[in-house]
Amino acid sequence: MQVTGINVYPVKSTRPIALSESEVLPRGLPWDRRWMLVDRDGHFMTQRTHPHMVLIRPSILDGRLVLTNSMGESHRVPGIEHAEATLGVQVWKDRVNAHRLSSDTDAWLSREIGEPCQLVYIADDEIRQCDLDYAKEGDRTGFSDGFPLLLISEASLAELNNRLPEQVPMIRFRPNLVVAGCEAHAEDNWRAIRIGGIGFRVVKPCSRCPIPTVNPETGRKEGPEPLKTLMSYRRRNNKVWFGQNLVHEGRGLLRVDAEVNILVT
Repeated sequence: MQVTGINVYPVKSTRPIALSESEVLPRGLPWDRRWMLVDRDGHFMTQRTHPHMVLIRPSILDGRLVLTNSMGESHRVPGIEHAEATLGVQVWKDRVNAHRLSSDTDAWLSREIGEPCQLVYIADDEIRQCDLDYAKEGDRTGFSDGFPLLLISEASLAELNNRLPEQVPMIRFRPNLVVAGCEAHAEDNWRAIRIGGIGFRVVKPCSRCPIPTVNPETGRKEGPEPLKTLMSYRRRNNKVWFGQNLVHEGRGLLRVDAEVNILVT
């Protein structure tokens, strides 16, 4: 087995950046979900309610976040050293201290989203503990839904696409790591793996929300697929499962083509 894709999502629920290699740091992959949009009440915003967020393309230029809309217009986001305020924001059940970066950035994004919003950043010294029902004390993440990394195998997507009337790309499921060389949904049975000298605990299957129904090219929800088909064979306890959440053990470097070794099943 080997890694065939590495993705980071600098701004939660916007487009990914595909990488050929990436460090693994205490919070996970650098830049991954370090920024997030919140509404006036500080509650996180995602494609669940604002599907056109997927049309915003982040990039990192000289260590700074740059956002580009579907018309090709770009906005450079100030760094945390220029933050205008700190505020408490809500990510599911977690209350997190975050930095509001720029009124100009908020105005640019509010025009793109179509309603008032603010861009916030989670600093290195802010600890967001992963769910202790599955993780260990000290396991941390940024603005991801709950864990630092999500893994999906190419075979799992191929199995789904074989059942769908129209194929869907992997981007709909927003994994950090894509692997090849295993059977469909083999990742369900892994408990610990090693990639490029880095150990990972496979802590929890990923229950899917409506985001995979959003077409990433149009920014619109386009019917019940692929969740309708997934429900026919991946439903358990009234949830649909696809992919596995990981927690890393230590630091290191990940590369596309790196070998994936199963340590515990």
